[in-house]
Order: sequence, then structure tokens, then C-alpha cells
Amino acid sequence: MLAPGKLSSGVPARVTLFIASSNPGKLREYREPVLEDMANTVEIDLLPNFGEITPFDESAPTFAENAAGKALHYSRFVPGIVLADDSGLVVPALGGAPGIHSARYAGPNATDEDRYRKLLRAMEGKEGNERRARFICVAAIAKQCRVLAVVSDCARGVLTKEPRGSDGFGYDPIFFFEELGRTYAELSPQEKNRYSHRGKAFSKLLDFLLSTA
Repeated sequence: MLAPGKLSSGVPARVTLFIASSNPGKLREYREPVLEDMANTVEIDLLPNFGEITPFDESAPTFAENAAGKALHYSRFVPGIVLADDSGLVVPALGGAPGIHSARYAGPNATDEDRYRKLLRAMEGKEGNERRARFICVAAIAKQCRVLAVVSDCARGVLTKEPRGSDGFGYDPIFFFEELGRTYAELSPQEKNRYSHRGKAFSKLLDFLLSTA
């Protein structure tokens, strides 16, 4: 596992990260590797009073711009390090949709089921390679209005025709991960953290934060 060290600035490697999100699913995924292996090194929590802060306008055309902008925006409100990500499902057969609009694909007040049901309707009649998709995650960390790192990763799979599994969130029930032969919603938290786009991106951030000077 990652070896404890120091930030490049010489700060000891006991790191507190504040997640710039109100999504409990994201918090669970980010906490999973920390609780398992690095509880004495990294602490992760939601940004204090997140709901009372003027939200960041995620209207940039790329995942990277949205992630970095969001981390910078919320880093003004806490003294520690803020972690933000922008992630989504990209379907080449739909011209890249839902892409950066994944969370808003079925409207501002839609549920996860509303979103993946809309996507399944859009995929009707598509077979084989037309059903291929990839999850993308770009994650950024910032401290006091300065970006420290921006990383990205992805996971490739195939869209099912019906939801499968009861874990996870978002489009997980219809994203079939061929390497394990199950949808994201059928994976254990440990499996998803190891193979998911978000888990792999977060691993890169931890590697950066905990590397020796």
C-alpha cells in the first residue's frame, strides 16, 4: 500500500480532505480505501456547511475544468485541502452523451433511476459495440485558492438492457464491467474502489499527497 510521507511543502503526511459534494455515495467511495488501510494517515469528511455555500456553476465544457474550478471555489471556505471531482458516463454511440451532463441528464430533480431509465430508452435498438461506454473521473485538490493536483482515470464497460444489482449509485446498475462479469451495482465496495474510475483517480491523488518529499 502507499507509504506515509510528507507533502512537498514539508507538511507531515497526516492529511485531512474535505469532499466538495453533498453526494453520500461519493463520500462512501472515497472513504473506503482510507478506512481500510490509511485511517491513521488520511481523514476524509464532507465540506462543513456545504449546503449553505453558494454552489459552483459546473457549466464548463470539460470534466477537468469543472473539477478544478469546483476545488478552487470551495477551497476558499476551509483551511484544509478540498477534493472535488467531475465524473460522468460517456457513450460514443450517443455522441458522448450524457458526458458532463450525466448528473443532470434527466433534469435537475431527477432520481438515479430516472437518469438510467432515460439512457436505456436512448439506447433502444443499439447492439454489440454500440452499447460500449466508459466512466470518466477527473479529480482535483486545492488549498486556499491554489490547485495542488488534477488527475483522471476511466473504466470501460457495456450498457445492459435492464438494471442489475442494488449497490452503488447513479448509472451503476446498467454499467456492466466485463473484467469481473458484473455491473457496478453488483460489486462489493472493495471491488468497486479497486476498479472504478473514481477509485483509480483517487489512488493517484493519494499517491501524490502521501509521497515523500
